[in-house]
Amino acid sequence: MIDQSDKAGPKPSVPYWHLYVDANGVSHQWRCALTDYELKAVGAADPQWSDKMDRSEATVVFTVQPVGWVGDWHENPAPQWIIVLSGRWWIESMDGARIEQGPGDFSFGEDQGCTETDGKKGHRSGTIGDEPCCLMTVQLHVDPKRRPCHLT
Repeated sequence: MIDQSDKAGPKPSVPYWHLYVDANGVSHQWRCALTDYELKAVGAADPQWSDKMDRSEATVVFTVQPVGWVGDWHENPAPQWIIVLSGRWWIESMDGARIEQGPGDFSFGEDQGCTETDGKKGHRSGTIGDEPCCLMTVQLHVDPKRRPCHLT
């Protein structure tokens, strides 16, 4: 008999970017990882690694940003998971950090409640390249927290 934990491999660590606001109201991006995985089966399927988030209400929104699209300084409408389905985009936080993401990359946007500084509030974002960027967001109906990586 095959040990299912051997078959599943080591416990995963899945990276994501977290756009958050510090105590001074400035947005930053921090590299985090989902690590709270448990190996369990769903029905008759082989066991799989699952990292279950806290239960809450959510709204799923799909967006398509045209080629050359730029979203000037703004805050995310709610704490939300943002998953790139196709195309590429960039995100710049108030501290000047800029990341780029493509298909399969995801982040958690939690920059609500920023303090405007030098005309900056929240983040800027825009498309990269010659194709639109298609995103799926899962907006959580929860209050934002002011610390990075609190979802891990």
